[in-house]
Formats: sequence, C-alpha cells, structure tokens
Amino acid sequence: MGSPWTFSEQPTLIDQSSGTVTLVDESTFTISGRIGDMMAGTAQGLFVRDTRILSRFEVLLNGDRPQPLAAVVEEPFSATFVARTTPRAGRDSSSVMVFRSRHVGQGMREDITLRNFGDEPTFCSLEVFFDSDFADLFAVKEGRGGDPDALVTREAGPAAVLLSYRRGSQSRGCELHFSPAPSSLGHDQAVFETIVPPRGEWKACIEVHPVIEGKSIEPRYRCGQPLERAAPSERLARWRRQVPQVETDDEGLKMAVARSSEDLGALRIFDPDYPERMVVAAGAPWFMTVFGRDSLLTAWMALLVDPDLALGVLQTLARFQGTDIDPRTEEQPGRILHEMRFGDAPSLSLGGGSLYYGTADATPLFVMLLGELRRWGLAREAVDELLPNAERALDWIERHGDSDNDGYVEYHRATDRGLANQGWKDSWDGIRYADGRVAQAPIALCEVQAYVYSAYLARAHFAREVGDELTFDRYKAKATRLKADFNRDFWLEDRGWFAVGLDADKHPIDSLTSNIGHCLWTGIVDEDKARLVADRLLGPELFTGWGVRTLASTMGGYNPISYHCGSVWPHDTAIVAAGLARYGLMDHALRLVGGLLDSALRMGGRLPELFSGLDRTEFPAPVGYPTSCSPQAWSAASPLLCLRTILRLDPWVPYGKIWLAPVLPDRITHLKVAGIPMAGSRVTVEVDGDDVNVEGLPPEVELVSEPRHPATAV
Repeated sequence: MGSPWTFSEQPTLIDQSSGTVTLVDESTFTISGRIGDMMAGTAQGLFVRDTRILSRFEVLLNGDRPQPLAAVVEEPFSATFVARTTPRAGRDSSSVMVFRSRHVGQGMREDITLRNFGDEPTFCSLEVFFDSDFADLFAVKEGRGGDPDALVTREAGPAAVLLSYRRGSQSRGCELHFSPAPSSLGHDQAVFETIVPPRGEWKACIEVHPVIEGKSIEPRYRCGQPLERAAPSERLARWRRQVPQVETDDEGLKMAVARSSEDLGALRIFDPDYPERMVVAAGAPWFMTVFGRDSLLTAWMALLVDPDLALGVLQTLARFQGTDIDPRTEEQPGRILHEMRFGDAPSLSLGGGSLYYGTADATPLFVMLLGELRRWGLAREAVDELLPNAERALDWIERHGDSDNDGYVEYHRATDRGLANQGWKDSWDGIRYADGRVAQAPIALCEVQAYVYSAYLARAHFAREVGDELTFDRYKAKATRLKADFNRDFWLEDRGWFAVGLDADKHPIDSLTSNIGHCLWTGIVDEDKARLVADRLLGPELFTGWGVRTLASTMGGYNPISYHCGSVWPHDTAIVAAGLARYGLMDHALRLVGGLLDSALRMGGRLPELFSGLDRTEFPAPVGYPTSCSPQAWSAASPLLCLRTILRLDPWVPYGKIWLAPVLPDRITHLKVAGIPMAGSRVTVEVDGDDVNVEGLPPEVELVSEPRHPATAV
C-alpha cells in the first residue's frame, strides 16, 4: 500500500445517490445502507481512527432481511432505521416492525426494538451478524479489505465477543457487548429468540468498543445511560446555544446557514490531551482527520460563528509545526502539516498520529488566520503565544518555500511518494496549461503567492501594534514588492487573467481557473486588473450559474465531472465571492452568492465537497459528484463566508474600528444575525432594505458604515 497522501483516485464503492447513510463524531464514523446494515465486501462499516473495526453488521429477523421503510438522521452522529418483517406469501403487510437506533462516538451503540402491532404473541428470531477485517481506511478507499497476512482471533463469552487483530507490533480489536445476553453467541453471530406480546415490544442493546493496543475504549454512548448526557450530545447542544441565530426571508440562506452550523458542530475533533482545544476534520467519510489547509480555511470562514475554532486550529497546528528535515514526510522547520493520520496510533491522542507536510499553502494560511483572529479582538494572550510559530512559518516561506530565491513560493515533492501537486487542487492533473498539458513541478501557484502576501501584511501589523516600526517596514516592503512582481509576472495581458502558476522555467501556466479569485480575496491584485478578472470569473466559461468551475470550459483538459478540472467546489466559489466584494464588485459577488444559495436549497441545505461543472441552463439542479464528501468542512463553512460577504463585515478591533456595509441581494429583503462573537461581546446586525441596525458593539470600537478599501485589508 502506498502512502495515504498519495492516493489520487476517487473511491468507487460508495454511491451517495443509492441511499448511503453516514454518521460521524470526531474521528469515528459509520457508513451503512438505508436499512442500517453494513455489508461485507463494500466500503461500509464502523471506522475508528482510520481503521475499520466492523466490516459487517447485519440484522435478520426470522431468517429474512427486514423490509426498509425509513432512515431518519436525527443528529450528525445518530440515526434511526425503521423496517418491518418481510410479508409472508399471500399477505401484503406484517405485524412486527424493527427500529434500530444508532449512536456513534468513540465506538457505537445500537438499540434494537421489535414492536408487535398484531393481536397475537409473535415468535421472533433476531440474528445479528458481525465481522471485522480491521482494514486501513485507505485500503477501503482503494477497494481492498484487510491484510490477509494479519492474525485475527475471536473469543466469545455469554454476552460479549472480542475480535482481535495483530500484525507485527500493531494490535487492534473490537468488543461487542450484548444486553440482554443472546440465546446463543458465536464468533460472528448473535441470536436472540423471544416472543413479543400483542401490542408489546422487546428491546436489546449492543455496544461496540474499539480496542487499541490491548486497551478497550469506552464508547461515548453506553447501554442503559441517558443519550442526552453523552459527550457528543452535550457538545452539540452547547454549540447550538452559542452559534449566532439567523433570521431571513430567503429560504436558501436560512437552510444553508442552519445546516452549516450543524455540520461544523459534528466535524469538530477534541484532543484528549488538550480537551479545551477544538479543531475541525476535513470531511466525512474519508477525511475525518486534521488537514492543515482545510482546517485553516474552514476556521477562517467560520469566524462569524465561533473564533474559538480558529484558535484551536492554530494551537493544534502549532503543536505539530515542523522542526526537522525529513524527505519521507516532507517535514521542514516551520512548515505547517498537510495531513494527520491515525492508522498506527497507540492512543486516542492527536499526538499519536502520523504526519505529512507536503503542502505549499498551509504555512502562509497559518499566519493569515492568526492575523485575522487578532483583528476580531479575541484571545489576545493566546494569539501572542503563537507569534513565535508565525515567525517560524515566515522563516519557512523564505528559506524552504522559496528554494530558488526568486521571491515566490514553489512546491516540488521530496520523493516519489509525496503529492505531485501541493496546492488545494492536489490531484495529479489539477494544474494544466491552456492547451491541456499537465504542468510539472516545481510550480509557483498564484493563490499561494497571494496567501504569502497576506501573511506578510499580517506580520507587519503585529509589529506595528507593539511599536516595532522596523519590522513593520520590513514586512510591508516585502508585501509591496511581492504584489508588484506578481502583477508583472503572473498577469497575461493578451488574455485578461492571471496565470494559475509559473512553471520550472518561470513561464506562465496560462489556463483560466478559479484560483485567480483567491488572489482577489487577499488583495494582491492591482485595482486596474480587478474588474477584468471579475468579468472572467463571471463569464460563461467559468460560472455555471451554480458556482465557479475550477477550470474554464474553454481550456484543454476540461471535464465537468473531474475532481479539479471543471467541477464546482462551494468553498472555492465562496472565497471568489469574498474577493469580488473586497474590490467593491458587489454585483459580481452577489451573483455567486445567489448561485451557491440556490444550490444549497436544491440539495436540502447541505453543500457537498464538490459537484459537477455542468451548466445551470442544461439542468434545473446541480448534478452531483457521486463520491463527494458530505458533510465536508469548508463546504459547510461556505454559507457563513457568503453571509459575511453580504454583511461586508471587516473588524479591526486593535485599531478600534469595525467596517460594516451590508448589501442584500435582490432576493433578500430582511436579514438579522444575532450573536456574532467579537472582542468579548455579542453583536447583532439587522438589515431591512437600506436600514441597518447594530447592537452590542464592543465599547472600544467605532462602527464605520462603509466598506474598507482593498489596499488596507489584511
């Protein structure tokens, strides 16, 4: 098996359109069918810390598979599956219904209830089949199972079964506890025999405990204990109480923001070594772990909801900031990690995972987010503690990121096991020339330079706050020089857009892509070029009516159902819209916001990781991408960034100002956002047409009822 981060294909065994149900809590998740069964030979199962600890979990009643009626997902980590006994020949109905209530968290609890709606006692034989291949998550993604050379042992007692796996020094296990004790219990099957009285019911509960290095981990939901007192339920309840409340007459915005809050609450991860810190996993089912770029961008977009998430992300990434040079993992001093994995981890601590650092953008994004968190006026002492990490990140940018000293950050993998592309479009063919040729590293991506520009400005303002004018001047000069060089070297005068990157010979990679919108977001684009870029982004070759294509339809290699060469990623479109708003191009920005909100409305409120780049004029709803992660962190946060774009909210608390200049799309006449966290206060903004009312501002700041000029924004 190759390294996890080199997997470049998309999984093929899960088809979301067929009714797959995914439940998630931190790094635990289940994938099942709509009847609740996890079928052997598929990508379904119960996964804990990147290992599938259950590869089969099926329920039969009287020898038959029950007939599915409904799958109700009550919370991100809980669902109830409703079925009935298969009707007998000559009957069109049955009297016994099966209710399977599943709760996921550091393992799993499943309550099975049989209800007899008939007038006679009914004999029921309930069979539960279970198995585990202890397959690594990436083996499952690639369509493989567990290691055939591994030793799997099984021990059955009266009411519990232990499945154990050992390969070399690594051991994993899975304990299943049954209450009440089954009538019979074997190594892969439990049988309950009971007579359910008329109009009565029978119940059983099954707990699934992961076992790591011989230690059984207690699941968060225990049989016989109140569900609402379990950690996932309590945390989600607290999260719901603190997130801002949105009132609006736009159904798409209302649904999308509500779904965003729920999904972000579910995707949070809490390290047992630092329980006060929360980070966010990239997405379910395949990326329930910390990703540098994904976590940083998600936290930025979610500042409107909870800046503490940004702080937790920064603290966690700082904890694992690179210190050594290791070509195998691409670690370098000061570099921020790309991905964390837990397959060999001996405990639940984040510190036990394996790390890979092959990303060009996470390191400048770290400094950017730290600067943005300061602007929101929160956790000043905690931000100050992270300034040395920002210094090390900036040192990486100049020493290792810019390996040829030309002023640009390039990437080139250290070995053939690393990612060939190390920007956010990290598939092997994600960066192309206009004629369709795939660009080869080293590559200096346009958005990476934009992030570096913003990181320099953030560092400059940190220096000014403490009166260090020498450092302020140094980094402001770096930013000014980078901006000038970028607008000279990346601009394609004959095309009217910026190159997506520079190749090894410093020639422009000349395709038209959505990446250029990220450059607007950071302010690196000269103002005389901004409208030209905006018109390209909203032109028919990029804008589908739902969102911005990753690659224009007129470019070689365009494919609307590819991963990065023509699909639409909601987070990408939301960032582009924020960039357009930064330059005052609100008509352009609101068209993109409207497209995303319409997409969310047609998808039940939840924006997936990506969807196809087919045009809105061809289809009345976005065409899905079948293996897209959902929920996915930065897609979940995208409506929140759109909400901030509509409000045109730019706090700069250290300078005593908050810019607020809402512009509502024509589709919205009323918008109220109550409880925006800012500098220890909770701010409420209410907009009715042209009337804006603001309450709860921190006493030390002045409200400026106009947008900030792009040149002043960090």
